[in-house]
Amino acid sequence: MERRIKLAAVAGLGAILMSISAFAQQKSLKDQLVGTWIYVSSTSTRADGTKTDRPNLKGMVIYTAEGRFMFINTAADTPRIASNDRTRATPEEALAVLKTTVAYYGTYSVNEGEKAVIPVVEGSTFVNLIGGPEQKRIITSINDSEMRFVNPRTPSGETLEFVWQRAK
Repeated sequence: MERRIKLAAVAGLGAILMSISAFAQQKSLKDQLVGTWIYVSSTSTRADGTKTDRPNLKGMVIYTAEGRFMFINTAADTPRIASNDRTRATPEEALAVLKTTVAYYGTYSVNEGEKAVIPVVEGSTFVNLIGGPEQKRIITSINDSEMRFVNPRTPSGETLEFVWQRAK
């Protein structure tokens, strides 16, 4: 009887140690986030519930271990500037670029409990993002090769759902 109790205690202790080891090996959300991610797809949902796929985009987001980030999205069919000088774009060319491209950078923090990334924009092609209200990106899933997050509310009132693939 005493031997059974000892065996049960050893087995129980082994299970506890294995659980602690597995828990210790889990990466934090921030550790999983760090790296370069390539745009795969996104969906926009307007306030009235209308959903629109945004298949014609290219983009990238980079998160560093030091808490810095960079984001860029542009349309795959953004027109070239005929003069080959961006400072001499025609009004139509400039408007096309402005409508189809957004880039911004800054610092970020992670709220592990909410599974949220909170960017603080320091510079942007859309200057209104600088010093604006707090933004959150809710991570809905992340693994070694894919990340999905939701931007619950853009300045235009839309909800954006993104799918990213880790760069190789």
